[in-house]
Order: sequence, then C-alpha cells, then structure tokens
Amino acid sequence: MAKTAFATTWNKSTQPRKQRKYRYNAPLHTRQKFVHVHLSPELRAQHGTRAVMVKKGDKVKVMRGRFAKREGKVDRVSLKYEKVHIVGIEQVKRDGSKMTYGLPPSNLMIVELNLDDKKRKAKLTKKVDTAKSQSENTEKKPEALKK
Repeated sequence: MAKTAFATTWNKSTQPRKQRKYRYNAPLHTRQKFVHVHLSPELRAQHGTRAVMVKKGDKVKVMRGRFAKREGKVDRVSLKYEKVHIVGIEQVKRDGSKMTYGLPPSNLMIVELNLDDKKRKAKLTKKVDTAKSQSENTEKKPEALKK
C-alpha cells in the first residue's frame, strides 16, 4: 500500500492511530509546532506568551523523567524525531561511551532564552506590545461607557 500525502486539511480525531499518523507524516514546518516548550513563569510574564519554539543556546530545565530538575543549554533540536538534546545530559552505552540523550519537548521548561536571533527577539517584543495595547484598550472601554 502506498503512503498517502500529508493531509493539510486534517482537523482532529479521537482515534490514536490517526493522531499518530498525522504526527509521523507531518512535514518539517508543521513539526516545528511540536517542539514548542513552555516558558518559566518569569519569562511568561515578561514576554506575554506561554510557549516558544526551543532553539540551540536556550537554557532549559527538565521537569519530568529520570533527568528531572536538571538544567542545561540546548545542544541541538531534532525536528525529525521531535527530541531536544541538552549539554550534560548523556546516556552511557554498554561499551562505556557516552551519547546525548534526546528529551521530549513536553518535559522541558525554558529558563533562559537565547535572543541572538533578531527575528525571534522582534517576535517576542511584538507579542508584549500587542498584549499591552489590548490591556490598555480594555481599561479605556469602561470610561467611554460612563460618558
């Protein structure tokens, strides 16, 4: 049986097999959304967003699993396997050599952002500006109704 093309119009399903098929066949630009990581409460308040795509150089904290409560810098992000590799988190192989251990992004929290990328920095500041303008608009509306 031939592999069908990725369905961009696919909405949702309660069937796990269809959810798995969607994730396995997803193109890289869609897989980028799967590697978004939650921000720490301080960063969330500062940037006005809940999660951002993890990038090399970000400092993350492991929240779940056998490496829980450990922090480190992101070494690489694998979109193909939807894993994040962190410096210092390694697995010892049987022959004694070490290899980096890929962690799922859902088990991580960004503690410090790498803002070397100008586009990323601009996008985060843009979200803060829109959040401030929305809060100012909601404060002005009751005053207009009183008049």
